[in-house]
Amino acid sequence: MITFEELGLEERLIKAISELGYVNPTTIQEKAIPVLLSGTKDFIGLAQTGTGKTAAFGLPLLQVIDEAAKHPQALVVCPTRELCMQIVNEIELFKKHIHAINVVAVYGGASIGTQIRDLRRGVQIVVATPGRLIDLIERKAINLEQISYVVLDEADEMLNMGFQEDIEFILQNTPKRESTWLFSATMPPEIRRVSKKYMKEPIEITVGKANTTNKNIDHQYYVTAAHQRYEVLKRLIDFNPGIYGIIFTRTKIDAQNIAEKLTREGYDIDALHGDLTQQQRDKVMGQFRDKSLQLLIATDVAARGIDVQGITHVINYELPDDMEVYTHRSGRTGRAGNLGICMSIVHSREVGRLRQIERIVQTQFNRLDIPSGKDVCRKQFSSFMDKLLEQDISHGDYETYLPMLEEKFKDITKEEVLQRVAATEFDRFLKYYENAGDLNLREDKRDRRERFDPRNDRGANEPRGRNDRDSRSSRNFGKEGGGDYMRLFVNLGTKDGFYKASFMQFILDMSELRKESLGKIDMKEMNSWVEVDRGAANQMIRSLDGKNFKGRRIRMNDANSR
Repeated sequence: MITFEELGLEERLIKAISELGYVNPTTIQEKAIPVLLSGTKDFIGLAQTGTGKTAAFGLPLLQVIDEAAKHPQALVVCPTRELCMQIVNEIELFKKHIHAINVVAVYGGASIGTQIRDLRRGVQIVVATPGRLIDLIERKAINLEQISYVVLDEADEMLNMGFQEDIEFILQNTPKRESTWLFSATMPPEIRRVSKKYMKEPIEITVGKANTTNKNIDHQYYVTAAHQRYEVLKRLIDFNPGIYGIIFTRTKIDAQNIAEKLTREGYDIDALHGDLTQQQRDKVMGQFRDKSLQLLIATDVAARGIDVQGITHVINYELPDDMEVYTHRSGRTGRAGNLGICMSIVHSREVGRLRQIERIVQTQFNRLDIPSGKDVCRKQFSSFMDKLLEQDISHGDYETYLPMLEEKFKDITKEEVLQRVAATEFDRFLKYYENAGDLNLREDKRDRRERFDPRNDRGANEPRGRNDRDSRSSRNFGKEGGGDYMRLFVNLGTKDGFYKASFMQFILDMSELRKESLGKIDMKEMNSWVEVDRGAANQMIRSLDGKNFKGRRIRMNDANSR
C-alpha cells in the first residue's frame, strides 16, 4: 500500500500528516495529489463525499503556492458556510509546520467587515462561498487578478443550489489562473458544460463509478402506506437505540413539524431548514456535532455541505425526486471507511422510482420488514441491559451504599430487582408498543387494487417515462376546464440555475405546500409552467408573486389569464 511520502509531498506536510495519524492516502488522494503537484494542469476529480477530497486538493495547494507572496494565490469555492469552515480547519491542520501561509474563510452570515480586515492582513489561500465572494469582489475588497489556482469543491452541490452563474462570474474574474481543479460526487451535464467552457483538456479521475454510492453503505427500504410514514419513522428510530443520524424531508414545513412531534415525545432532535437564522443554524449544528442531539431532520437545501463524522444512519422520510440527490443524502453516512445505513420509507407506487435509483447508483437495495412492536421492545431492552453491564462503577464510593442496598432488597429476589429496573426504564415504552399494529404494506387484494387503480398515475412498479402525462394530459386547466389542477406561469427558468428537481424544491419551500399538490412542471430557459392543485394555487401565487430572486422580481399568475 502506497504512503504519503511516495506522492511527492514535502517534508513539512508529511510531518503534519503523520502527527494527525495518517499513513496511507485514500484512493482519490493517491490519484489526485501527484497530478495536482505539477500545478499547471486542469483537473476533474469525481469521488463521493467523505473520501478525503479536502486533503486531495489542500495538500498540493500548500506546496505549490509562493509562501513569500502575501496576496491571494489560491481560491477554494464551496457551497456552504459549514463546508467552508471545515475546509479551512483541515488546511490549518495540514499547514501546522508552514507558518508563512495564511488561510481566510469568507462566507455569509458573518461580519463582512471582519472578513475584509482578515483579507487585508495578507492571505495566500481564500476559501469562500459564492455569494459572499461576489459581494467582496463588487466591493473591491478582494483582488483575484493574481489567483493562480481555483478549486471548485462539491461542484454538483453548487449547481444544484443555483450557483452556476456565480461560478461562471468567479471564473471570469480569475483571468490569470494557471489551473482549475474541480471536485464533485456526480457529473451532471451542467458541470460538463462549465468544464468544457472554462477548462483546457482537464485530467479526469473517477474513484468508483460516476453517480454510484459508497460501497460501505447498506441501502434498505421499508414499504408502508403513505399515511403511516411518521409511525414507521418512529419505529425505525426506536429499533436502532444507538442511532446518530439525519432524516431527510422534501419541505421545510415537514422538517419542522416532524421535529416538533418527536421532541414532544422525548427524542433528542432538531430541524435544519431555510427559515433558521445563521445563529440558529449554528446552534443546531453545534448541538448535533457534540451529540447533544441524536437526530437532525433537514431538507436537502438546508443540509448542503454538512460534513459530520460518525453518522450511523440516513433516513429518507420520502424519496428525493432527483436521483443524484439520493447519492448526496446517503453519502452523509459510511464515511472514512466506516459502515453506514441508508433507510428509505416508501409506499407501493414509489417502488418503481426506487428501482430507477438502484439502477443509476448501481447498488442493490434491500427490502426489510418494518419491525413489530415486540421486536422494538426486545431491541431496546437488550440495548439497555448492555449499557447496564458496561456501566463503569470503578469511580465513586459505591461500596459505602452496599449494606443499605442489601438491607433494602433483602426480601426481593434478583429476578424481581431486574424486573423493577426494567419497569422503571421501559414502562411507558412497553405500554406504547403493547398493541402496536403491523405497519408493513402486504401484497393483498386491497393493496393490488390501490396500486393498479385506474385513478392512480400508473402501476406501482412502472416508472414515469419521458412522455408520461398520465390522466392529467387530457384534463383542461384554468378557466377553460375546471379540472383538478390550475396551470401557473412563473418567470423563472433554467437560466436562473434551476433544474426540475431543484425548482420544485424551491417552490415547495417558498409556498410550504406538499409535493402532492403539484402536477406537471414544464421548464424553459426564461419561464416555467407549473400545474398546482386548484385549492392550493392561490397559496402558491401569494407565496411567490412579488418576491425577489437574485435581485429580480418573481411574477407568478394563472397561465390562462395571460
